[in-house]
Amino acid sequence: MKRFWSYLKYVVRHKWFVLVAGNRIGASYWRLLIHDASKFLPSEWLPYSRTFYKPDGSNQYVESPEFNMAWLMHQHRNKHHWQYWILKMDCGLVEPLPMPTKYIYEMVADWMGAGRAITGKWEVREWYEKNKNEILLSKRTKLMVEFILKEV
Repeated sequence: MKRFWSYLKYVVRHKWFVLVAGNRIGASYWRLLIHDASKFLPSEWLPYSRTFYKPDGSNQYVESPEFNMAWLMHQHRNKHHWQYWILKMDCGLVEPLPMPTKYIYEMVADWMGAGRAITGKWEVREWYEKNKNEILLSKRTKLMVEFILKEV
């Protein structure tokens, strides 16, 4: 039970910081309120809790096939994840599709909120610079992300 309590505290903290960040950058209030609601579904809640917390509630990170499936489901349920907008063609090519504006703002707020919840700092620009080559975005989406990040 302590594992679940620890995970609940993290999710609530993350959602709070996403709300704060989203308000700073002008994201949709509705998107911020429903942000990551799927994390409360058993198919995500249980694997995430087991991955990030020991039974006594202390931190850990033990990746598993169960977690990988939960993470994939989370990405496909939540349009604010850039992975949702990746088209994998039968020929093997991968193409990032343009994200609607409301999801771009939510994605940036998510990055900001995750950073603050985990490290205690607002360091999204530094995180983006370090990770941008691994994030597949359409040209339009990337330009918009970088515009938003210049404003924070």
